[in-house]
Amino acid sequence: MVTKDSNTNFEKLEKLAILDAGAQYGKVIDRRVRELNVETDFLSLDVDLETIKQYKGIIISGGPESVYSPNAPSYNRKLFFSKVPILGICYGMQLMNYARGGTVEKKERREDCETIIGVWNKSILFKNLEGEQQVLMSHGDSIAKLAKGFEQIAFSNNIVAGIENTEKNLYGVQFHPEVDLTTNGKTILKNFLFDICKFKGSYSMENRVQTTIDQIKTTVADKNVLVLVSGGVDSTVTAALLTKSLDPNQIYAIHIDNGFMRKDESKKVEQALKSLGLKNLVVVDAKNEFYNGKTVDNELEIGPLNQIIEPEQKRKIIGDVFMHVADQAMKSFNLDLDDTFIAQGTLRPDLIESASLIASDKASVIKTHHNDTELVRKKRKKGLVIETNKDWHKDEVRKVGEMLDLPKELIWRHPFPGPGLAVRIICADEPNLDEDGYGVQSHLDYLAGTYDFKGAILPFKTVGVQGDDRSYRYVAALSSENNPDWVKAKQAANEIPKVIHEINRVVYLFGDPVEDAVQNVTKTNLTPDIINLLQEADSIVTENLFKYDIYKSFAQVPVVLFPVDFDNNNNNINKNPKKHSITIRTFRTNDFMTGMPAIPGKDFPEHILEKIVDQILSLNKVSRVVYDLTSKPPGTVEWE
Repeated sequence: MVTKDSNTNFEKLEKLAILDAGAQYGKVIDRRVRELNVETDFLSLDVDLETIKQYKGIIISGGPESVYSPNAPSYNRKLFFSKVPILGICYGMQLMNYARGGTVEKKERREDCETIIGVWNKSILFKNLEGEQQVLMSHGDSIAKLAKGFEQIAFSNNIVAGIENTEKNLYGVQFHPEVDLTTNGKTILKNFLFDICKFKGSYSMENRVQTTIDQIKTTVADKNVLVLVSGGVDSTVTAALLTKSLDPNQIYAIHIDNGFMRKDESKKVEQALKSLGLKNLVVVDAKNEFYNGKTVDNELEIGPLNQIIEPEQKRKIIGDVFMHVADQAMKSFNLDLDDTFIAQGTLRPDLIESASLIASDKASVIKTHHNDTELVRKKRKKGLVIETNKDWHKDEVRKVGEMLDLPKELIWRHPFPGPGLAVRIICADEPNLDEDGYGVQSHLDYLAGTYDFKGAILPFKTVGVQGDDRSYRYVAALSSENNPDWVKAKQAANEIPKVIHEINRVVYLFGDPVEDAVQNVTKTNLTPDIINLLQEADSIVTENLFKYDIYKSFAQVPVVLFPVDFDNNNNNINKNPKKHSITIRTFRTNDFMTGMPAIPGKDFPEHILEKIVDQILSLNKVSRVVYDLTSKPPGTVEWE
């Protein structure tokens, strides 16, 4: 659709251009805009001016670089003099200010969590909003000097949180209006799209679904497809879209039991998948292949998996073994490996976190997803991978599932990572505690104390996302003599990573207080006894969520095993620790790119958590239980 620009008499597309600066949330912008019924195109930041003038509006995403960095993405400076309405988000705002003659600087204090800011609600961008707003900040750099013609329209302490130049149609925000943690972000985007850009809002989700079905028919034609089905909503929707598009005899489905499933998971998955009417469905027991799996990384062989500690190496091995097992399954079906498509339920967040070129050519790798390893990318280059969900987020996939009349128990099943419990087991052979870890302990003591908690650095690191970049940093454990004040605990969890950048995750530790850096780890690998222990803990959590009818209160509840025996630590440093500890991570989100933990006593009854903790502690070889209080960012949903 095109509309005529009254100022230029030029025919403009009824589309928004999103210019990619490498944001982790780039496709969340896309999703939010589509929710408002505006069609989008993803373009490079250095797009030529003639192309950009065709669009009714532009949003520039955030990104991990500084505007002064030699690695900063190239851009077209003329963009900011085109008079096409532009909204710059985070890095996009900094770039806008810099390109027009302003300056940017790095501040000592990072902002990587929900923040209350003040806004000037006479700005059209903040129309119909109160003067204070909760937003998600995720940045290190900030505007130091405003470019000529700009006014500040939002502030966070001494940080410029919003700017505008109405004469030039330029607007910028330091926060992320596209994510759920910005309470009224959708209103801000709506104001930009309809009051500033003058969009009509005629695009719909149904357009996307029909486009996907048409693409499947065109791409596959009369060839065959092997679909990898985990039993989760993502791969189930992919399988359902295939059945809507192709002859059932063209579709071959396999469910791979990699040995890292939940308790009795594969049996339940097989029963659920049969309800889709898949004619060629096989469950493959590949436990041994995964336990002993290897891969090549930078020309070096790594593995076997059951001896690997480093999380990225674990993910790469698992992803490659998935492809090898899939190839073997093709042979068993007598399918031609070079002429058969592989279909998988890859989501847009998976591709963004893996820094796939499909999602962005500038994003940082947060973690490699099993469905986006190098072997998968090689098959993509051959044109042999179908990913029906690659432009969608979890909630959109669920909407598609409803449109396809899938059973509710499949649509609302909690997500479970493809690598399964393998990435919910923190492996270790020695403490990962360097000078930084010991150095931040005293800082943590003071900061935790201001909230009436004890604080302890744990001797391992977890994956996070801070400032659109991957972080691999320490976990801080809060503890107290009495039952915790959960509101205070969440406040502390928000503040600690802002001030102590070596920490990206904060948990509450049940039991006696611990106030020194923990120095020992329990030697841990992906062995059957460790997997079984986590399966039992995970089963306890899941059963209680259903028992007390709070399963749908959370988007996901990962249960994680980590290698600390708090009963045999520090003062008993020469003894050999034997036990492990368990994390409960409740997570509330729509887009899975950002989210918050549930607050006990506020978002669900505290007594249910206490019962779950007691039942997990009754398991043999469990030392302690912790509750993850970290939002995303700075922590990812999974710990690895």
